[in-house]
Amino acid sequence: MKLLTHNMMKSHCKGVVNGFPLKLSSTQVEVKEVEFNADFITRMLERLEWGALVDAASQLGVADGLPEMAPSSGKEVEEEEDVLRKIHHVLLEVEITEGELECPETGRKFPIKNGIPDMRLNEDE
Repeated sequence: MKLLTHNMMKSHCKGVVNGFPLKLSSTQVEVKEVEFNADFITRMLERLEWGALVDAASQLGVADGLPEMAPSSGKEVEEEEDVLRKIHHVLLEVEITEGELECPETGRKFPIKNGIPDMRLNEDE
């Protein structure tokens, strides 16, 4: 599971109001090279929950060089290729292959196996 995916996920357990961000814990992380696309990263900036991304990257130990505040989109970001490359790395190249996600409100844990999060709920959830 990539951190881009994690940034878009939330818990749908009964009674959960927000369910975001899911707490992330990993037992296995891989880094897989992905072709850099500055336009894609720039377009994604406005869709990201920046604080959740920085927290998740910190939990995995890959937040070095990531700005604390979200870069503003526009020309100044496009000129900061090193920042865009760091964001690209965190969003698309870091992959959690084994671990779990935890609902921030209920504590319900969802496993991640072979890079796939299992968010299925039981009938009573």
